[in-house]
Amino acid sequence: MIGAEGAIPKKQAAGESELLASLSGRRAARDAAIAYRTRRAVLGSIGVLEEQKAGRKRKRAVAIAGLLLAGLGMAPFAWRLADDLFGGAHICDLSTQLSLLICVFCPALVAAVLVAGWMRRS
Repeated sequence: MIGAEGAIPKKQAAGESELLASLSGRRAARDAAIAYRTRRAVLGSIGVLEEQKAGRKRKRAVAIAGLLLAGLGMAPFAWRLADDLFGGAHICDLSTQLSLLICVFCPALVAAVLVAGWMRRS
């Protein structure tokens, strides 16, 4: 809009000069700096998300390894218990009772740890 004197108002001239500067690439260095800053922020947040994902995978792997180790540790006692009970030994024998207690308490302990983990998560 041209004023009464035929000159362009200062506000409009400033807007046009900014438009011309951005179209001609005179502010390219400033735009590049903003783009680099944005890129660093996005890459940083991607890194944080990947670390969280790796942490969840690590926790899951440790839990599975713990369950496998508990099962492997309990297997000889379960074998001994089955051998004693099917082999004709009495249930009141000390070794049979010990094997039976271990076969009952190991899964109960694993279940308690799993429940505690679920309760802590929620």
